[in-house]
Order: sequence, then C-alpha cells, then structure tokens
Amino acid sequence: MSYDEEQARRSRVVVETPNERREVVQSQAVRTPDRSGISAGMVGVLVVVAIALITMLVLFWMSSQPTTDTTNTPAAQQPTTIVQQPAPAQQPPVIIQQPAPVTTQPAPVIVTPPAGGTTSAPPATTTDTQTAVNVDTKIQTEIDKRLTDDPTFSSLGITATVLDGKVTLLGTVKTQDLKDAAERMAKQIKGVKSVDNQITVL
Repeated sequence: MSYDEEQARRSRVVVETPNERREVVQSQAVRTPDRSGISAGMVGVLVVVAIALITMLVLFWMSSQPTTDTTNTPAAQQPTTIVQQPAPAQQPPVIIQQPAPVTTQPAPVIVTPPAGGTTSAPPATTTDTQTAVNVDTKIQTEIDKRLTDDPTFSSLGITATVLDGKVTLLGTVKTQDLKDAAERMAKQIKGVKSVDNQITVL
C-alpha cells in the first residue's frame, strides 16, 4: 500500500514539580493509506463480471455453430421406404331439406258433357272480374288490418296474399298454436273461400 498523506501531531506537556519545571514535547506521525487504489471488494466484483461475460460469449459462440449430424455414419445411411397412404375419402355433405308444405288444393272437378250439348261456360263479363278483384282487395285489407292491430300477430311478420278468395299465409312462428290461430283469423273474414297456411313452425 502506498501512503499518500502523513500527518504530524505534536503535543507539549508541561510538568511542574516543587523543585523544577519540566516541559516534554512529543511528536507523532500518522500515515493514512492512499484511497485512490482498488480495494479487495472491487477486485472481486470485477472478477465475477469478467467470468459472466466470458461465459455468455462462449454460450453465444456455441449456439451459433452448426450442429454436426451424427447420423452420417454408413450404418445410418440405409435406404428408407416411403409409404404413401391414400387420403381419406371425403364424405359427401349432408343436406337437410324440409318437406314441402302440404297444400290443400281442391280436387279437380270433372264435368261430363250432356248428350248433344257443349261444355263451354258462358264467357265471363268484365263486371264479374271487377267484382272478384274488389272482393280480393277487401279481404286483403281486412287481413292486413287484423295482422297489424292484433298484438299476437303484429310482431311475427306474417304476410297474406289473396287471389280469387283464396288466402295464402306465409311466415315463421314458434308454436303450432300461433299457426292455427292465424289460420282461424283468416277464415273468419267475410268472402274467404279457403286458406292455404304455409306458415313454418320453428
């Protein structure tokens, strides 16, 4: 260790006795070590840091090296057999179809002509056609009014069409009771000849 500073300390002691007077001077030099040097603790820390850096460099170098393949021996170079398996056959998609709604259409009427007569009906007049259109319009208006005014049907989105007094109901409901209620409502309207209820129950 080097000593950078030296301190001198002088002390003076006066001793008086009845016979004489004596003075004693003492000098003492105190040396303090140099603080600019490296302590043992600091050297230990530097050694640990250096070992850690070297370890990381070695690990990095090892990980960047390509790995050697130990299977390159002649015994490991046996021919390999590749077996191709056929791909599993795809099953056809399953298609679910709902059955067509059953329509209740009246059976065709077969008319046998009278002997010696004709089977042609008299031509329809324009007033008959206008009357049928007016009746259909009245039925359509009444059904639409009941479907929108009745809280049971107004939120269901049921639609109705009328042709020659025949009412066709379309839509989707949650229960069979609602489907039947819509059909009963349509049958109660004056002028309705038949109701084709095509409402789907979910």
